[in-house]
Amino acid sequence: HREGDAVVALAERGRLLVVLGFPCDQFGHQNPDGDEETAAFCERNYGVTFPMFSVIEVNGDDAHPLYQWLKKEKGGLGPSSIKWNFTKFLVDPEGNVIKRYGSTTKPEKIASDIEKLLPA
Repeated sequence: HREGDAVVALAERGRLLVVLGFPCDQFGHQNPDGDEETAAFCERNYGVTFPMFSVIEVNGDDAHPLYQWLKKEKGGLGPSSIKWNFTKFLVDPEGNVIKRYGSTTKPEKIASDIEKLLPA
């Protein structure tokens, strides 16, 4: 049983769900060198099967525009900065940021929120 099985199960049922991964090296410089190595590491250690993008910055002046927008919409957990790896955002099909989840929130805890957004 891997983390995220509930979320993966929703995607495998042919639902309208897209999971995207954006690696970042701003937290303890834990990111392996290179995009391909990062994707392989995440697949091997976390069972990641969704698209992984190039390494980006999520905080500071050079934060990627996507994360500038996500944090503006759902600053949520105290200051709007991302605190650690695996912070998650749920965005509905219309592009509204529905919820922000901290790094310790397991994917299984997000599945019910995703289910509410998907058509029956």
